[in-house]
Amino acid sequence: MENAFQPDYHHMLDVLANRRPARLPIYEHLVNPPVIEQVLGVPFAGLINGNSRDLNEYFHQICRFWQEMTYDTVSYEVCITEILPGGGALLGERPGPIQTRADFERYPWGELPDMFWKTAGPRLDALLANLPAGMQSVGGVGNGIFEISEDLVGYQYLAYLQVDDPELFGDLYVKIGDLMLTIWARFLERYGDGFAVCRMGDDLGYKASPLMSPATIRRHILPQYKRVIGQVRDMGKPFLWHSCGNIFSIMDDVIELGINAKHSNEDTIAPFDEWIARYSDRIGLLGGFDMDLLCRCTSQEIYDIVLENGRRFRRTARGYALGSGNSIPEYVPLDNYFAMLRAAQALRAEEIK
Repeated sequence: MENAFQPDYHHMLDVLANRRPARLPIYEHLVNPPVIEQVLGVPFAGLINGNSRDLNEYFHQICRFWQEMTYDTVSYEVCITEILPGGGALLGERPGPIQTRADFERYPWGELPDMFWKTAGPRLDALLANLPAGMQSVGGVGNGIFEISEDLVGYQYLAYLQVDDPELFGDLYVKIGDLMLTIWARFLERYGDGFAVCRMGDDLGYKASPLMSPATIRRHILPQYKRVIGQVRDMGKPFLWHSCGNIFSIMDDVIELGINAKHSNEDTIAPFDEWIARYSDRIGLLGGFDMDLLCRCTSQEIYDIVLENGRRFRRTARGYALGSGNSIPEYVPLDNYFAMLRAAQALRAEEIK
């Protein structure tokens, strides 16, 4: 898009402070590496599991992509679920490694931070070494409280556990909170200077409602959110919450915990204008363009819609960054993704005039 684009992460900081940035930022929670390979014409995704030289090349290409696509920040995180022994229930309907008190007690909780950093440290070192001037990252430690519990127990098995052993159900969330605090503490100390915004992705809902009752979320999940958000905010970093689904019933509770901004929206739940009407006086809002739109419309239709709606979102929300309602996976047509980016750049050009 623009080889000479000069990123400036301060525009994203303005969004997180819920003030109008001087230049409209573009944001994505994730652009899948195969998409980046296709855009750049360079195969590199397999290097993520290689040595330090491989990782340096991997993140050179990653950072090159985000700069050339005219982003001010690189979105990147290392997920805790990637290293959990016996994990994987998050991705399928099967029981995870913790089903009983005995499973919980023998699980290697104390070893998990070192296991995480064995994977995450070399990647984050390479990322920060390749950041262009003026660019920082958004992200950090991937997965949230609920997603980790799903990976360790399994979604439907969490419901059984809550009824069969409510004490263990509560202890599980406290232990996950302890784990996250330990990992986030080291992240903030070693890598905080390279991350403009810290982020938790924790999908708590689907189209109709949260995936657990609001009362359960308030009792068991949000107290752990409060601990992590407080830790990040105490280090002077703004906090972005990404959650898919219809989570309006708990949204005010989460805002009270101190999040600075929210990402993820789906038009079948509510148009982005409703998010702006409800919350833009308190937090920044990111996204706005449903993935269904990006997949099903023509590139010209997308360009016109993003141009029209982007003007309105930029005008009515103080802290706003434009992007998809979720992410850019392989099934989003490249021409449609580019149409969204071109419309965002056209909006920037209008403001310069």
